[in-house]
Amino acid sequence: MAKYIFVVGGVMSSVGKGVAAASISKIIQSKGHKVANIKCDMYVNIDAGTIRPAEHGEVFVGEDGVEADQDLGNYERYTDETCTMDNYITTGQVYQEVIRKERNLEYEGEDVEVVPDIPNEIIRRIKACQSKNKADVVVVEFGGTVGEYQLLLFLEAARMMKAVNPEDVAFVMVSYLPTPSLLGEQKSKPTQYAIRTLNSAGIQPDFIMCRADLPVTESIKNTISTVCSLPKDRIISAPDVNSIYDVPVNFEKENLGEKLLNILNLKVKKTNMEDWVDLSAKIKTLTDEVTIGVVGKYFNFKSCRDTYISVLEAINHATWLNNKKVNILWLDSEKYEEDPSKLKELDEVDGIVVPGGFGSRGVEGIIASIKYARENDIPFLGLCYGLQLATIEFARNICGIVGATSTEIDENAEHQVIHVMADQIEKIKKKDYGATMRLGAYPCVLDEKSKSFKAYGSKEISERHRHRYEVNNDYRDQFEKSGLLIAGTSPDKSLVEIIELPNHPFFVATQFHPEFKSRPITGHPLFNEFIKASIARKK
Repeated sequence: MAKYIFVVGGVMSSVGKGVAAASISKIIQSKGHKVANIKCDMYVNIDAGTIRPAEHGEVFVGEDGVEADQDLGNYERYTDETCTMDNYITTGQVYQEVIRKERNLEYEGEDVEVVPDIPNEIIRRIKACQSKNKADVVVVEFGGTVGEYQLLLFLEAARMMKAVNPEDVAFVMVSYLPTPSLLGEQKSKPTQYAIRTLNSAGIQPDFIMCRADLPVTESIKNTISTVCSLPKDRIISAPDVNSIYDVPVNFEKENLGEKLLNILNLKVKKTNMEDWVDLSAKIKTLTDEVTIGVVGKYFNFKSCRDTYISVLEAINHATWLNNKKVNILWLDSEKYEEDPSKLKELDEVDGIVVPGGFGSRGVEGIIASIKYARENDIPFLGLCYGLQLATIEFARNICGIVGATSTEIDENAEHQVIHVMADQIEKIKKKDYGATMRLGAYPCVLDEKSKSFKAYGSKEISERHRHRYEVNNDYRDQFEKSGLLIAGTSPDKSLVEIIELPNHPFFVATQFHPEFKSRPITGHPLFNEFIKASIARKK
């Protein structure tokens, strides 16, 4: 019988539910059980693909092309289990499917009600994910906070599952304990309020994870235990950490895994988290630093970390693998447009990453930074839009193609060296934007002379994509004659996947997003080689 763990938030968002859910999965997995993760988002969007990164954070792309919440990235990085559309549920998806069934008479003429039909559809999707993944335990994270109206139907679905099979379902609440500066002590009232709100939905949590800047005091644990009717040993301390990869290790210090398994009537089959414990310890000991500049344009809104979280984590993984820690400099491309003399600050970095993006804002500043990296032998890694802008820079300044640009930037330009993919033209005309890009995993064949081939050690690779535009093949011969190496293509050679400059210490750009497949223990081949080159420059 499959088991289910529901992770819900307290009265504050952005306190680490995703990391908590991923950590629980890592711990359960380390004890010999097959796990799967699901993120339930409350918005009416079908997926995250049409939401601005500055609004909601990074759009994480799965193997099958799902455009999902960034928490799916945490799940993959912690468990190394591949996420697909089955691991992601939104309110929009649920209502869309219920309405489709109603229109197709799949309810056999019955009236369709918000309750129970919406919760039943949520339950169906959760169980479908378990079945597809053959998971012993499914960890389901509910986005948002416990008091939000839009969460009620998801809580009802979880309550219904608990009512039918009480020994197969457990609830974990992640709640924030503030420490007012004037008082200097942790306060549990927000957590008490959150528990009562959850109780009003018919749910009693089995564990409370207390997020705070410092470890939770015994006094506070006693208070929460008494008020919330929980044994004290189920009040888990979750203080701020230097690295999110410390979290599973900290949870295990309180024996969380075994406690959860006991509630679910599961046995510990093995204990195997040594690699994770070693990583956590290693991160704390690293002192030598490498400085990486991330050149982008989404720095004025939400946190840079949320916008580029997979890129940042991939850089972290690679630096740790190379026994360094990283100093990230967030470099706003628009300031290079306003004052080109500020490009000199790039001399302070050991390597430059240009991540993915869209639109024309800040583009000329990014192109200028790529030119500076090329001319000054600064290791450079371009991702998706980074490849497209690197191609434009090469076309203008090496090939002498005046006005070279992208269709996305200027659809009337003479030299659109980056143009829209043929199958995307009609979709753009019809404003069919949702889930219509080239999405998910596609194969790429590597040139054996390339740095990329050396990094991967394989002729054919598979990486995840998210783009509408591509290198215009009409210019490929001119690029190659001018010294650009087309280091990777689609198997039929119709799409440019990787470009390189052979005589540069490291100048590699990819149409795909390698950051999505980076893992804490092993890193990613391209990021690993990029960091090696950056360390070499530092010396």
